Amino acid sequence: MYDGYSLLDPTGPAEVLSRLPGANVTMVAERRGPVRTDTGDVAVMAERSIAEVDRLDVLLVPGGGNRGTIGAMENQALLSWIRRIDRHSRWTTSVCTGTLVLAAAGLLNGRRATTYWASADYLQSEFDVTYVPERYVRSGKVITAAGVSAGLDMSLYLASLIAGDTTAKAIQLAVECDPRPPFNSGNAADADPQLRELALRLLAESQV
Repeated sequence: MYDGYSLLDPTGPAEVLSRLPGANVTMVAERRGPVRTDTGDVAVMAERSIAEVDRLDVLLVPGGGNRGTIGAMENQALLSWIRRIDRHSRWTTSVCTGTLVLAAAGLLNGRRATTYWASADYLQSEFDVTYVPERYVRSGKVITAAGVSAGLDMSLYLASLIAGDTTAKAIQLAVECDPRPPFNSGNAADADPQLRELALRLLAESQV
């Protein structure tokens, strides 16, 4: 985690992946202690610092608001740690604009990836990445997820790769992941310009 991440980006996948048999999910940040979300309203405890972690089977990089994402993309100590962890990880993953952080670390060169819909053009223009408008995209051992809630889809898919479809289905049932949203407005490709503009304004106004 880093200051200004989006709350569901790490915690949604943590809820899923912590149910894998034998799994040990840990929140990691530059320093131990509480790390504030992009709204500033909530903090999640980082149990370990990056200096204490040199190997992970699975690395997940969350996205965040503009301030948090840009800060992470410019944090050379964090990017260096991500590259070190990636050398030995079984899976390197991201949620939302965490894809931009992976790209800034040089881990997506020549790959297909997804990210938050409003960041798609930036991803393709600034990095050697082919944007794919899907909920999650696998490219080798790298799996990227689209915005926020897509991290749940990605983590269930990852659970199937780690422990098989039956276990992943059981975890999906265990956490009752059976989304039936009250509105059919979650896909940017189907949204009109006014709704897109309002969505981005609400995000910006909620972030500190």
